[in-house]
Amino acid sequence: MVAVLHNIRSIHNVGSIFRTGEALGVSKIYLCGFTPAPIDRFGRMRRDFMKVALGAERTVKWESVSSTTQLLTRLRKEGRRVYSVEQDSRSCPYDEARVLSEAEFERIALVVGDEVKGLSEAILKKSDEILEIPMRGAMIRDVEHPRRTGRGKESLNVSVAFGIVAYRLREARN
Repeated sequence: MVAVLHNIRSIHNVGSIFRTGEALGVSKIYLCGFTPAPIDRFGRMRRDFMKVALGAERTVKWESVSSTTQLLTRLRKEGRRVYSVEQDSRSCPYDEARVLSEAEFERIALVVGDEVKGLSEAILKKSDEILEIPMRGAMIRDVEHPRRTGRGKESLNVSVAFGIVAYRLREARN
C-alpha cells in the first residue's frame, strides 16, 4: 500500500502518518501540495518532524508531488486502486470495505487530506472507493452556553483517521 497525503498542514500529523505507515509496512508516502516533508527547504532534517516520526522518516520512502490529481491518474495507470477517506454522500463506512486479498492490499493508494477542507471533488472523482469513519458522538450541551446543543465532533484528526482505515484495510486481507 502507498499513502497519499493531500495538503496536510500539520507537520505533526504528517510525522504521525509516517510512524503509522512504517508500522503497517506502507511502501511509499506521497506528500502532495503543501504537505510538509521531513526535510526543510535547506535540505536539513526537521527536528519537529523527527520527534513525532521517531525514525520512520529514514525508513519509509517518500516523494513530494505538486499535483495530487496527476499522481492519482498515474497510480491508477500503474494498476493501483484509490481509496480516499472523506465524509461524502458517496462514501461507505470504512468497516464495510470489501475484504481484500494480499495482492489487492499491496495495490491500494490510500488518500487522506487537508485537516479543514478535506479532499476536493476532483480527487474524489479519481477514487475507486470513498471510505468514511462514522461519527457516533452524542448530542452535547455547550457548558458555557447551556441553551446551545449540538452534535459531537464531526471528524477525527487526519493521522488518527489514516491509522484506523489503513489498519482496517490490512486486517481485512488476513
